[in-house]
Amino acid sequence: MSSRTRTRTVKTAAGIHTVRLPRQRGRRSDPFVIVVPERPSLTREALGFIGRGLWTFRRALAPTGLSVLAFLVAGLLHLIAWWSALVFAPMAGGPLVWLLVMQRRRPARSAALAWRIGLAALATIAATWLALAAGFGPLAGPLALLWLLILIAAQTAWLIIRPSR
Repeated sequence: MSSRTRTRTVKTAAGIHTVRLPRQRGRRSDPFVIVVPERPSLTREALGFIGRGLWTFRRALAPTGLSVLAFLVAGLLHLIAWWSALVFAPMAGGPLVWLLVMQRRRPARSAALAWRIGLAALATIAATWLALAAGFGPLAGPLALLWLLILIAAQTAWLIIRPSR
């Protein structure tokens, strides 16, 4: 029987994965070794668990992601262009204008009006925080605590408003 068609039985230790490669021909027939680990490390398992959890609940954690993004952008803007705070400052009045326009076009009472006022107040505080953080830095004075309070309020409101599946 030819050595090309004959199967070779190689003894390996228990728990070792073997990968069989066809025989290489030609000039570039250098041997190579493929190492396949038996188990992933504990760190990789933990990071995989956290990553899968974040991916599963990505819609529920949208305000948290946007808040962290705003924190990073404010820090970057503070380092690059502190004057960007002057651009963001007029945006703080936008939610109040929206509240007045919505109340005039579609008047609301009781619960709907309370939600409108609450969301407009939260958006105004967030826009004010962004302007101050871009000007003075996100960790200056009480801005870090204010960011955390805005994050908690936005995440709580999102979990209440968002329809669950």
